[in-house]
Amino acid sequence: MLTGKPDWLDRLAQVLVLAVGLFVLLFGAFMILWPLDWYTALPTVVATGPPNKHFIRDIGIAYAACGIILLYASANIHMRWLAAFTGSLWLALHGVLHIYEVSVGICTPEAFVADAPGVLGPPLLVFVALGILFVRQRVAPAGIPDWAFLKVVDQMSPGESEYMHEMATAPGHVMEKLKHFMPVTNHRHQASAELLLAARIGATLVEDCGPCAVTAAQGGLMDGVDRELINQMLAGQVDGDIKTGFDFGQAIASQSDHAFELGDSLEESFGRTVRLELAVAAATVRSYPGMKRGLGLTKACSLTPLQV
Repeated sequence: MLTGKPDWLDRLAQVLVLAVGLFVLLFGAFMILWPLDWYTALPTVVATGPPNKHFIRDIGIAYAACGIILLYASANIHMRWLAAFTGSLWLALHGVLHIYEVSVGICTPEAFVADAPGVLGPPLLVFVALGILFVRQRVAPAGIPDWAFLKVVDQMSPGESEYMHEMATAPGHVMEKLKHFMPVTNHRHQASAELLLAARIGATLVEDCGPCAVTAAQGGLMDGVDRELINQMLAGQVDGDIKTGFDFGQAIASQSDHAFELGDSLEESFGRTVRLELAVAAATVRSYPGMKRGLGLTKACSLTPLQV
């Protein structure tokens, strides 16, 4: 999942989806508003037979709908990647139809080559954008099949993900609902990776769930936090601003009045948004130990090697 501000590769994926969305929306609008002008503007279309304004507008509506979905997805591509896939699905199937027609001789290779940039290019660009995000694991878990999601969870927390498997088999789509919740627990935009992790680990240690603390620490490694610093956090041996963030997380988890003064200190040093991000992380990360404890699967920190 994305933590921190998007980098240039994230922005590239976003721009690709945005560009395709604008193109297919305008292309669809052209078909809807001026169907006969569209028909005469494309020589390969003229070769298929006489125009049908109703049919052209039908296809134009499909293009426009795909464009609207892609534009919606591009605004927050990491969370809305499934919308991007949906918006490109009709475009991709349309491209498959063109490949089929040239393969069986319905259309000529010359016509296929002429149409290919406009027909195959848009869905391929969206798939490239999604590939960039998936390879870098920068997508929200909602929409990922349970078997693939659980495989990643098992790799991050070997032997400690039993509660996730239990929820995956529970009725009522509880796992799908949890996947929508998970991104908020490590939301970060302006806070540093180190400061956010300190608050998360501090709050988790209060819950006395060793495996949960190690899982949070593994997330910190993926976010680029130094391993030695992470192990210092797990041991509670930090100082300076990191200690303030750590103590803030612990104060929130223990519902201590110290959260007020610690939050004020963080806000004075880093701003209101950073305080908000640390508060959200510390408050929500406690849900995982709570679920484990409720299912009788928690292990105390004293029983778990707290290091990565």
